[in-house]
Amino acid sequence: MNQSSTNQTFNQKSKRVAFIHASWHTDIVLEAWNGFKAEMLERGYDENMIDVVPVPGAYEIPLQAKLLAKSGKYDAVAASALVVDGGIYRHDFVAQTVCNALMQVQLETEMPVLTAVLTPHNFHEHDEHSSYFKRHFVKKGQELANAADEAMRLTEKAKSL
Repeated sequence: MNQSSTNQTFNQKSKRVAFIHASWHTDIVLEAWNGFKAEMLERGYDENMIDVVPVPGAYEIPLQAKLLAKSGKYDAVAASALVVDGGIYRHDFVAQTVCNALMQVQLETEMPVLTAVLTPHNFHEHDEHSSYFKRHFVKKGQELANAADEAMRLTEKAKSL
């Protein structure tokens, strides 16, 4: 009888995770990091095993995600960015391209690659929108941590079969 999969338990303390964030609108984007970190710690992950990787903008996230995933040092990569509407519809293409590329990285590397790359419509840089999106990104960071935890568990289980 093969008991290898039944005797294994998920050890979140041993899991290394990368959190990539775009450097545009960091006052908002880093709120996702705050929510992510708090939720990961609540779930028993080791803060020293979570690496934060800033990149210039959202467009640079997929390449770094792929390089980190291929390094063999990580069990998951999470990413966050705020891609705002600059009035020329570029934001929709950027966000879609980044999300599609991150999915491709996930499929190619067979490692969870998760995203909270958001592109709100009608974002304006005033206190009301800024406050709203700061709160929203905390929540999205928490959801990202939940997804990372569940995806790592599912991936480990599937690979052990």
